[in-house]
Amino acid sequence: MPRLIAGLSELAEGYDVVLSDVWGVVHNGAVAFDAAMEALSRFRAKGGAVVLITNSPAPSRIVAAQFADLGGRGDAYDAIVSSGDVTVSLLMERAGQSLFHIGAAEETGLFEEVAALRGEAPRQAPIESADFVLCTGFIDFWRETPQDYDARLKRIFERGLDFLCANPDLVVEVDGVLSYCAGAIADRYQRLGGKVIQAGKPFAPIYERALDLANAARGGKVRRSRVLAIGDAMRTDIRGAAEQGFDSLLVTSGIHREELHRDELHRDELRRRAEEVDELDVAALRQFVEAAGLRPTAAIARLIW
Repeated sequence: MPRLIAGLSELAEGYDVVLSDVWGVVHNGAVAFDAAMEALSRFRAKGGAVVLITNSPAPSRIVAAQFADLGGRGDAYDAIVSSGDVTVSLLMERAGQSLFHIGAAEETGLFEEVAALRGEAPRQAPIESADFVLCTGFIDFWRETPQDYDARLKRIFERGLDFLCANPDLVVEVDGVLSYCAGAIADRYQRLGGKVIQAGKPFAPIYERALDLANAARGGKVRRSRVLAIGDAMRTDIRGAAEQGFDSLLVTSGIHREELHRDELHRDELRRRAEEVDELDVAALRQFVEAAGLRPTAAIARLIW
């Protein structure tokens, strides 16, 4: 079992840096969590550095603006790194190649970022002539399922195209409702035998960038043993921390809430009570950790100080 804690203050003295997930930890897609922001702010006030690390396919400047729109506080973090930032670097490496885009038409942040850096946006093309695929998410976020993309994925696989996934998450909680992410489409392509290149957690590039930002905030190199990764997803946050040699704190009321908490209220009521959490089911947590084959250093119902 991970250590069960009531607040971040119980662990804070052991770390110089917090790498905190965003969705499910500091906001739910509808509102920022006051208690979580206060916890991160207090950690910074004690001399620690906080880098928000997110699998959002948008560049970090857009993530920062979205966080502020939800009521996010600037004093809760030193820097942000997103899966979108890593994706921009990957797109820059493929300058001159054309891509087939899977995602909402209004998701233009990555293209605008590349255009600002390179002078021109990546060239888009149909599957039949594209050099690779960029997946930022679902075209219709609220209605589609991963299976809806099988026909397109088969055509992409037949051409042997690399599949660049800008968000490795399978699902995300948006205002209390779980919705699919780009990672769910990438997973189906990988099952076909296609080559998938992942930009975010749990893969190394996003953590390397996060550590660079943390080192800059601290004014020196931070030891990995002094880094605490906080997140609500075992597959990305906790696995990524383990593979990078970081300690981890699992927030149990995020995407695994229904599995780990004795919430008996209707989901609409839970959404209204975004920062309230019913009792953690310790037996369920034990079984969950054993099944995942991953052991977080500690677990907390919601991020508070």
